Amino acid sequence: QVQLQESGPGLVKPSQTLSLTCTVSGGSATTYYYWNWIRQPPGKGLEWMGGITYSGSTGYSPSLKSRTSISRDTSKNQFTLQVSSVTPEDTAVYYCVGVGPETNDYWGQGTQVTVSS
Repeated sequence: QVQLQESGPGLVKPSQTLSLTCTVSGGSATTYYYWNWIRQPPGKGLEWMGGITYSGSTGYSPSLKSRTSISRDTSKNQFTLQVSSVTPEDTAVYYCVGVGPETNDYWGQGTQVTVSS
């Protein structure tokens, strides 16, 4: 069973960079997974932000691509999200999600990030 855990600051000031880390544990064949970041603003639906493969290939939502960067550290079984120039509209619960080759998906518990001065 693949387990994911998000970590990072819960409060970020406007114009700063939001940084979150997802630590992956358990499971097998996780090198074949696609690792995603998804967020849910208050009162809104889920929004896919982007993802990364084990080899480091990335994909981003067009609406966030200019401000988003996803990277991974295979030695630590971690992948990270950075969102620059945040505004209060970036306030959301952020989830890391692993999707396996059989479209089996595993979610972290989510972490609340609030953008406020």
